Amino acid sequence: MGTPEFAVGSLDAICKSKHEVLAVITAPDKPAGRGLKMKPSAVKEYAVEHGLRVLQPEKLKNEDFLSELRAIGADIFVVVAFRMLPEVVYAMPPRGTFNVHAALLPNYRGAAPIHWAVMNGENKTGVTTFFLNQQIDTGDIIDATEVEIGPNETTGELYDRLMVCGAELAVRTLDNIEAGTVTVRKQEDIPVDELKPAPKIYKEDTFIHWENSAKQIFNKIRGLSPVPGAGFFITNHKGQEEFVKIFEAEVLPLSVERQPGTIEIELPNSFHIFAKDGALSVKTLQWQGKTKLKISDFLRGFHPENYTLVAH
Repeated sequence: MGTPEFAVGSLDAICKSKHEVLAVITAPDKPAGRGLKMKPSAVKEYAVEHGLRVLQPEKLKNEDFLSELRAIGADIFVVVAFRMLPEVVYAMPPRGTFNVHAALLPNYRGAAPIHWAVMNGENKTGVTTFFLNQQIDTGDIIDATEVEIGPNETTGELYDRLMVCGAELAVRTLDNIEAGTVTVRKQEDIPVDELKPAPKIYKEDTFIHWENSAKQIFNKIRGLSPVPGAGFFITNHKGQEEFVKIFEAEVLPLSVERQPGTIEIELPNSFHIFAKDGALSVKTLQWQGKTKLKISDFLRGFHPENYTLVAH
């Protein structure tokens, strides 16, 4: 059971293992693109390509869906980046239902564990498998793999690495459950200094606050790169606000002080924005309504006189 590209890694690994995939459950097709054509999920695309049976329920408690699911007769359900399951679903298979979560539980429970780990400046994360229960991401832990986060690594780069680690862990977990060698750990028995959540990313979460430290802003930029992108507002000469996304930046520990949000431009390729304790040198950005560009390409066509050079 899964929807995005992240889940494809585990599905592919299981298909290539000794275990048999009886069916794939994924989200219904959704309209996408300018033409709003119906687009299948990444998991469905893989499943169709490999001749796997696909179920796409609108509602997980629908009786027709539940009957079809029971008739499949699976020993175990594997969930990777899907949605919260009702008990009538996760309690159905005799060997239980486990989830592959892209964090080291009990920290970073929620929809965006990779984003928040990078935004918070963590130097390690990982993937965890756990049995589902009634509360999201709180079930008994089966197994985990720890992964270091590079100091400049983006969420996109870490996503790709964790997808591979998650796939390996999914197969290892299936092997161990089949062999009867699993010893679960309760999450409340794992000591942590503080529980850090990983809720869904909303628009307000993407706004850069220039009163923060340059390091905090740098972590936010890489944590939201490539999607959805961290950004700021700038006012043009007509008094209109335009939103600018930053996808790549570098921290400059400058001794000179400027009002946070002050933008300094020096051609041909210098675009600095000051924070509380230094500045960010912007390397890749996307101006509102424009394409993503390296800063040298962007500055060739930029007219700074048309803007109040203060980010907010």
